[in-house]
Amino acid sequence: MDLALLRTFVTVHRAGSFTRAAALLGLSQPAVTGQIRTLERQLGRPLFLRRARGVTPTAIGDELAHRAAPHLDALVEITETGLDDQSGVRTLHLAGPPEFTSLRALPALAPLTAQGLALRVAFGSSEETLEGLAAGHHDLALTTDRPRGGLLTATALCDEEHVLVAAPRWAKHLTPELLADKGAVVLENLPVVEVHESLPLVARYWAAVFDTPPAAAGTVVAPDLRAVLTAATAGAGLAVLPRYLCADALAHGDVVALYEPAVPPLRTYFLAVRTGTLSQPHLARAHEWLLRAAGDWC
Repeated sequence: MDLALLRTFVTVHRAGSFTRAAALLGLSQPAVTGQIRTLERQLGRPLFLRRARGVTPTAIGDELAHRAAPHLDALVEITETGLDDQSGVRTLHLAGPPEFTSLRALPALAPLTAQGLALRVAFGSSEETLEGLAAGHHDLALTTDRPRGGLLTATALCDEEHVLVAAPRWAKHLTPELLADKGAVVLENLPVVEVHESLPLVARYWAAVFDTPPAAAGTVVAPDLRAVLTAATAGAGLAVLPRYLCADALAHGDVVALYEPAVPPLRTYFLAVRTGTLSQPHLARAHEWLLRAAGDWC
């Protein structure tokens, strides 16, 4: 069987779409479609069901993917081993959100660089990092979404507590009692600093604490939580931030926690890999170090 056909098949299976697989492989969509049809003719079985949005593997398709993917990944590993220099340096491709990866994962993995590990880091959303992991662009992915299916395996890493913060001047008239009684109403007219126009962190906090969607709109929107903290510290408005990110600012009084609910909102981080790839020693070592370090995080 042609390995190129299997590589295309596994990429389609992981991507869930001929279009996305074509982009990942650098091929045209008709070429990908033709290769899958060729493989289906050789096997005498359909491997995918075509849907309006993407494709769904058949039972035979799932079985083939689970059997073939680890071996294809092992062949890639052999190729990469040949490309490493003679010093024994191995390269780990890590992906995750910029703040958590920068402030948590990279410091934890830094000691491994003295043991022959080279790091290559990519930043992106959970959806982007999981797609890149499935396609073989990354070895480890830090994500707040648990991946579905059997081709990716995820382990819970830590729970991240979210805090509603603002510069001290915004807190003068916002007592805990007032917020506990009329929090959503009192806060809806205040400016908001967020990472996206959809207010993902504020919306999650409002739903968990006040049981209502936020009525406010973003005054400052910056796609990095460190920038959100800087803007909030400067008085641009309230923000919802991970406690680990704003702990120093809280300790120094640069921002204050507007409200401390009895049960704070949490978000779980997962450490995801392609199933079977933890057999690679350098990847398994990095995975173990991150899990061990996570005990002191969040």
